[in-house]
Amino acid sequence: MKIIGIIPARYGSTRLEGKPLKDIGGKPMIQRVYEAAQQAQWLDQVYVATDDARIVAAVEQFGGNVRLTSVDHKTGTDRIAEVAAALDVEIVVNLQGDEPLVNPAMIDEVIQPLVDNSHLPMSTLCVPILEEEALHDPNVVKVVFTQKGDALYFSRSLIPYPRKRDNFQAYEHLGLYAYRKDFLLTYIALPQSRLEINESLEQLRVLEAGYQLKVVVSAHPYDGVSVDTPEDLEKVRQIVQAQLRI
Repeated sequence: MKIIGIIPARYGSTRLEGKPLKDIGGKPMIQRVYEAAQQAQWLDQVYVATDDARIVAAVEQFGGNVRLTSVDHKTGTDRIAEVAAALDVEIVVNLQGDEPLVNPAMIDEVIQPLVDNSHLPMSTLCVPILEEEALHDPNVVKVVFTQKGDALYFSRSLIPYPRKRDNFQAYEHLGLYAYRKDFLLTYIALPQSRLEINESLEQLRVLEAGYQLKVVVSAHPYDGVSVDTPEDLEKVRQIVQAQLRI
C-alpha cells in the first residue's frame, strides 16, 4: 500500500501572516515540518498543499513535493483531500503545518492502526494530560474513548468530569490524523454536524455520522509547539537554536 503525508499550508493567518515561510534556524517553517515528516518510517512521500504561489516557490526551492490548491477551501482537510484525490494512494496523513517540532515516531503511531486493520477508516493521537491548568483550557481539546480505543467524544470542556478522582485521567487530543483515502473523500462530502459547529471541532463530524475513529495513546511525550503567534514562533526558534548548538 502507498502511504503519503500531506501538509496543508495557508499563507493567510490572522495572528501570524505568512507563517509557513517564517524563518526558523535558517529554514522556513514549512521545510522544518516537511523534513521531520520525511523521517517517519511509514510515509512513502510527503506533499505540501497550499493556496499561495509564494509557498509553492519556497517548497520547490528546497526540493519538496508541492501542489497548488483552490483558495476556497474552508479547512486543511478539504485542502489535503483535493491533493489526495488525484494520487494513487491508500492512506493519507494530515500533518500540521504549524508544528515544526513534530516527532516522526508519532506520525508512525497514527498510521499503524490503518496498516493493522484494513477496515478502519481513520485514526488519531492523544497524550495524557499531566498539568492541572491544561484540564480547564478550552484550547486543549480532550478526548474519551472505549476500552478498545475507539473515540467516544472530543470536547473543549473537561471530559470525563472528575466527580471522583480515583483512577482519573484525561487525555489531550493531538491534531494528527490518518485516513484511508476513500474515507477522506467521503468525509469531506458530509455536511457539517451540530456538535462539530458547537465545539468548533471538525473531527466530531466523523462521530456524529457514525464512523469509527481509532484513538492511539502515544508512547512518546508530547513537547511540540503549535506556532500561532509571534511569541510561539520565538519559542520554537529558541528551541531549534539550542538543538543546533548541541
